[in-house]
Amino acid sequence: MKRSVLIIVALGLLLFAQAAQADWSPAKRLTWTSADSFNPAIARDSQDAIHVVWDDSTPGNQEIYYRRSTDGGVTWNPVQRLTWTTGWSYRPAIAIDSSDVIHVVWDDGTPGNSAVYYKKSTNGGETWSAVKRLTWTSGNSLFLTIAVDSSEALHIAWIDSTPGNDEIYYKRSTDGGANWSAVKRLSWTSGNTWYPSVAADSGMAIYVAWTEYSPSDNEIHYRTSADRGETWGAVKRLTWTSGYSFNPDVAVDSSDATHVVWDDDTVGADEIYYRGSADGGASWSPMKRLTWTTGTSNYPAVAAGPSNTIHVVWHDAVMGSEEIYYKKSVDGGATWGPATMLNWTSSWSYTPDLVIDSGSTVHVVWSDAKAGNYEIYYRKGN
Repeated sequence: MKRSVLIIVALGLLLFAQAAQADWSPAKRLTWTSADSFNPAIARDSQDAIHVVWDDSTPGNQEIYYRRSTDGGVTWNPVQRLTWTTGWSYRPAIAIDSSDVIHVVWDDGTPGNSAVYYKKSTNGGETWSAVKRLTWTSGNSLFLTIAVDSSEALHIAWIDSTPGNDEIYYKRSTDGGANWSAVKRLSWTSGNTWYPSVAADSGMAIYVAWTEYSPSDNEIHYRTSADRGETWGAVKRLTWTSGYSFNPDVAVDSSDATHVVWDDDTVGADEIYYRGSADGGASWSPMKRLTWTTGTSNYPAVAAGPSNTIHVVWHDAVMGSEEIYYKKSVDGGATWGPATMLNWTSSWSYTPDLVIDSGSTVHVVWSDAKAGNYEIYYRKGN
């Protein structure tokens, strides 16, 4: 009986999800490789051109690749390779400033340990600058995240294992990536910190959220800077749960409200949760659960669109394999619409990311193994 009920529930979810996809374009495959394309990141420029970066192991080691679309995702330029290294270039992050300069950061193991690297394009991705190395430490620098503020300053955060455990570090550039500040350490823990996410508001505030590990608990913490990263407030804790809170992502909307999503396994399986702040992180809305599934919901990404709509994507195993799901709030996170399943395959789909264009169209990328190896896929919708 229990198995029959679960099958009926799953079929109901599938039919609902398929009906909800009516406002979405068909999935478009962006890569054809002999190895795995993974960890896509997406951004848009002021003309609503869409830019995607990812890593791919086809050359024999992981390298960074790039594509763009100048017509809203209908057609895409040829794939461009951005790195040629002897180590692994991994997990790129992308941001675009108001002058449409494209900035990409990633970690690379060529020095023998993972370090932070950077390059940019000033002509819409046609050509790219030389690679610039940003860190020199004895530990590994991993999990890069990048944001651009209203003055076009660049802000990056990552983890580094140099202290003997993983801690959060930060640096910035106020001249378009030509020069960078000294590295600033943002966390001091007895355990480890992982999965940083950085965002900037329309003024001078910078937000960094991360997962902080301790021997008995994992919770979401954050810090804010009111002066574009020059100085930082105290570390603050965002979650208090009996389970493990992982994978935070942070976004700031057009009213400068801050929105954070993450996954937490307090209920026995990972689900997606949300909190928002309208006062720069001084106070937060109550924790809101966004998913109720029979599978695990992981790795959410959040983006803010026009009129303070908040959009979230994640991957979820409710149908037996990991698939990509989406939901949104049209009232700044107070209430949320139903979940929409964006793909249905017999394989596994991971690491979604999203961006919202000026017309409120949602652009989503992810990695999917339905071709026999992992490739990058794309959809857009409203």
